[in-house]
Amino acid sequence: MDFLDDAFYDEPLEEDADKDPFEGINRVVFTFNDYAFMWILNPLATGYSNLLPADIRGSIANVFYNLQEPMRFVNSLLQARFSDAGTLLTRFTVNSVGGVGGLGDPAAELGFSRTEATFCQTMDKWGVPDGIFLMVPIMGPTTLRDVSGKIIDRFSLTPLYYNWAAGWEESVGIFMGKEVNNLSLHLGEYEMMKDMSVDPYVAVRDFYFQQREQAWKTYPR
Repeated sequence: MDFLDDAFYDEPLEEDADKDPFEGINRVVFTFNDYAFMWILNPLATGYSNLLPADIRGSIANVFYNLQEPMRFVNSLLQARFSDAGTLLTRFTVNSVGGVGGLGDPAAELGFSRTEATFCQTMDKWGVPDGIFLMVPIMGPTTLRDVSGKIIDRFSLTPLYYNWAAGWEESVGIFMGKEVNNLSLHLGEYEMMKDMSVDPYVAVRDFYFQQREQAWKTYPR
């Protein structure tokens, strides 16, 4: 789903609105996130992008992505996706060695493409209902099930770099560095979506569900 596509803005999706019983509170959090993005995160990412060329920032993003491959491997096993588990194990091995710690992605050139496998998908596979829609401070749009899955993915299984940190301050610093680096590769997209939306809150909510569906559509549900 491309939020730059005009069809994305035609009509708010009724099924997404039904999952949002606390829309009033969520809109307050959305406003907070919007200010935090426009006044803190976006200037940080813009300044960061002026210091490092896109190729280096892309390589840094690859390292963080590679560090999360073991989490995807475990989740693919929990979902009985054994072929994907083999692909993910191969990707992690090839990219860690041949890609110099994940800076490059030679596994993709060998035909082992990126595959999503999160604990959110695992819970979906196990029949855990999605729950209500939530707008979480800083984290952004999610659902009750997905926020639980993201917490488990991020702080329990991997990324390993959280365990390397000496304290929570360093963990937060590493996490924010990763997010700022990722944001620097997508500058201007959020502002463009806001400019094209009658209601940016609804656009962000619908985009969340549609992007998730798009990302998950290749795995058997």
